[in-house]
Amino acid sequence: MKLTAVISKEEKLYVAWCPELDIASQGENIEKALRNLKEAIELYLEDEDAKVPSSPIFLTTIEVKNAKAAHSIGA
Repeated sequence: MKLTAVISKEEKLYVAWCPELDIASQGENIEKALRNLKEAIELYLEDEDAKVPSSPIFLTTIEVKNAKAAHSIGA
């Protein structure tokens, strides 16, 4: 099963989040955060009542204009 992992840095730790299952974990670096997320997902899926996504999600990026930054540049 392939799932999505979204990684962000929060202070000194990396947070890895799986949006399909809404499960997150953390680690000192990206590799540890992903390894901990994988372990958390595997433990979750051991539960016979675990909800498994029936369709894939689509992950993309969008760009938005930062109104505050644009306003301060024009001032």
